[in-house]
Amino acid sequence: MGPHNSKLWQFVSQSQEEPTQPAAQGHPVKSQSDAELLDAYSQAVIAVVESAAPAVVIITGLRQGRPAGSGSGFVITPDGYVVTNSHVVEGHESFVAETVDGDRVGAELIGDDPATDLALLRLATSGLVHVQLGDSDALRPGQLVIAMGSPLGLQSTVSTGVVSAIGRNMRGRDGRLIDKVIQHAAPINPGNSGGPLLDSRGRVVGVNTAIIAFAQGLGFAIPANTAQWVVTEIFQHGSVQRRQLGITATTRRLPRQMVRELDLIADTVVEVIEVARQGAASAAGLRGGDLIAEVNGRLVTDVDDLHRLLAAIPREMPLAVTVFRGTERLELTVREA
Repeated sequence: MGPHNSKLWQFVSQSQEEPTQPAAQGHPVKSQSDAELLDAYSQAVIAVVESAAPAVVIITGLRQGRPAGSGSGFVITPDGYVVTNSHVVEGHESFVAETVDGDRVGAELIGDDPATDLALLRLATSGLVHVQLGDSDALRPGQLVIAMGSPLGLQSTVSTGVVSAIGRNMRGRDGRLIDKVIQHAAPINPGNSGGPLLDSRGRVVGVNTAIIAFAQGLGFAIPANTAQWVVTEIFQHGSVQRRQLGITATTRRLPRQMVRELDLIADTVVEVIEVARQGAASAAGLRGGDLIAEVNGRLVTDVDDLHRLLAAIPREMPLAVTVFRGTERLELTVREA
């Protein structure tokens, strides 16, 4: 254990008013309570690893029959469905998965969602050990987490840490913002991508997806609840179905005088650049140059706000869009195209 952990154990001991006894060399000896806590921590990690390891696989992408990159993934159903990262499957023609026992089986890409950096594969086998997706919304900073995967091709690598922060944001490959990203301190490296981040009960709470180069202890994982939504969408529709307005837009900052004239709360809005002819926005009457300030009564200050609202509001629900056309305020109803 590092020096910080040693201090932690000493603090726990002191808080329980169990003094340590000096060793012959003058070094403190851990109390029985400290040893029990450390052993309980170890046993918790061992139990998670032993139960989850058979469900974690190496995903190797092939081009023209040759290996062209690899990452990690984990089995979520007995019939071989595997969650991994979108960037792990990007650009590959076919896939091979390798289990902890060294078995190699073919894998088929079922669905890919670059916006969340998630993908779903299916292995050409069944009767597999699988892991359960947990509730990532229940995570708290400081909670123990365990990362598993195959960094640099080293299979069945385990690392532990804590949830450092929740609610981080990062960009998907299509430029959309991914919300509620988990920052954690379990060391991960290239090849961990797509592997599970587990809690102390062995439930997957995140999908490891990114690190920051030249930084230590900064790992990021897509929330398990996002993964559950993506998997459900792929099962039901073959892909993730997102509501589309049918516009090209940008974030625009307004002059103070204009903010006062329009009686706006924020000084940024979404400006419509172009409207697709056959889209929902066109049918509702939106035009290029319109300024979108609210959707369903919620403030829209940038394109990311608009994406969040479109993802959160059910597709069958009409959208009440507040726009400004010049100085004229309009309330337009956008229905699913």
